[in-house]
Amino acid sequence: MNFIWATRGRVWGFRFLDNGGYADPLPVYDAAFARAGDEPCACHRTGDTVALRFLDPEGRRDASGRVIPHEFVLFGRTASRVRTVDDGLAVVWPLVADRYATEWDRGDSGGFA
Repeated sequence: MNFIWATRGRVWGFRFLDNGGYADPLPVYDAAFARAGDEPCACHRTGDTVALRFLDPEGRRDASGRVIPHEFVLFGRTASRVRTVDDGLAVVWPLVADRYATEWDRGDSGGFA
């Protein structure tokens, strides 16, 4: 896939579900989100990379009652199609919605795709 994806589930903490092909996606993720701010929803472009954050479209919450955020670092063609949070929802969510529906309630996430 053309992205890094970090989120949390009902009972598991924040982790990467897709590493974008990086052995360690954390430095790339940190760099992309460094200027994206702390708002619950964000879309920040730096060059050819997009940092995208939105709240779970299904309104799912973790065991503590917090709404679950999804954070993506988009590359390539995927990044070129996203200019706003709404674009990101339309482009990215259909790519991951089914997988997340099966992952979010697991006791331990499957991790990298």
